[in-house]
Amino acid sequence: MLDKQTIDTVVKAALLEDAPTGDITSLLVIPEDATATAVLSAREAGTFSGAEVFQAAFDLTDPRIQVELIKHDGDRFEPGDVLARVSGPARGILTAERIGLNFTQRMSGIATLTAAYVDAVKGTGATILDTRKTTPNLRAFERHAVVCGGGTNHRLNLSTAFMAKDNHLAVLLAGGKDLTTELQRVKKELPEGVKFEVEVDRIDQIEPVIAGGVDIIMLDNFSLEDLKTGVAQVAGRAVVEASGGVNLDTVRAIAETGVDVISVGALTHSARALDLGLDVTIDTPEN
Repeated sequence: MLDKQTIDTVVKAALLEDAPTGDITSLLVIPEDATATAVLSAREAGTFSGAEVFQAAFDLTDPRIQVELIKHDGDRFEPGDVLARVSGPARGILTAERIGLNFTQRMSGIATLTAAYVDAVKGTGATILDTRKTTPNLRAFERHAVVCGGGTNHRLNLSTAFMAKDNHLAVLLAGGKDLTTELQRVKKELPEGVKFEVEVDRIDQIEPVIAGGVDIIMLDNFSLEDLKTGVAQVAGRAVVEASGGVNLDTVRAIAETGVDVISVGALTHSARALDLGLDVTIDTPEN
C-alpha cells in the first residue's frame, strides 16, 4: 500500500536532489508574483499511475499550487487525453514539474506494461506477479504501479516471506540430508503467517518439496510440457508459480499450462517511461 508518508519521504528526497538550494534559473528569471498553468497530457495510450506522487511534487514545493487530477490510478487513457491540470505560482510549478513528470512517466510505464501482461493471460485464471527486481528506494512506487496495471505484488522484501532457491537448497542438502525432512524442519521454525515457498528447476524435485509442506512451489525455467506435468503432479496441494523465460510472446502459453501465478521481473526492471507531457503557460504580471 502506497501511503502518504512513503510518498512524501521519496518525493522530498527527489526535490532536494534536483534543487538543493532552489531553482536558480527560475529565481533569477521568473517574477516572484508570476503565475502559471500546466496541463499533463498523454502522448501515447497507457494506464495511469502516480497521481498522488505527481500531486505531492507540487504540494511539497509550494502549498499554494493547485493540482486537479483528471485521471486516477488504474485509469486507461488515449493519446491527447488530459490527465491533470496544475495552477499557481510559476516558480514553484517550474521547480516541481520535472520531478512530478519523472515519477508519473515511470509509474505509468510500469502500469501500462503490467496491463499488457494481464490482458495477455485474460481468461486463463493465471495471476501476474511482480518481483524484487525494482529500483532501489522506489520499490513502494513501482509495486503500486504494478497493482494499477492489474497485477499482484509478490513478497515485499526478504523479511516478509520464505523463498528457498538453488543456493539455499544446496546448503539444506549438504552432507546428504533429506530435502523433505529439512523443509519440514524449516517450516516448524517459521513465524506464523509467513508464506513458505521453494523454487525447483527439475520435475523430480517437485514431490519432495510438496511433501515438505510448502505453500507455493516455483517452477523455474520449465518447458511448457514440463509445466503441464508439474501442475498435474502438484494437483492443487500448493500454489504453482511459473518463472523464467516470461515475455509478452510467451506468457499466454505459460498461463495455459494451468499454473496459478506467473512472476515477471520485466514489469519493473524493463518497463520504459511512458511519453507524457507537461505543457506550462506562464502569466507574468504587467508592469
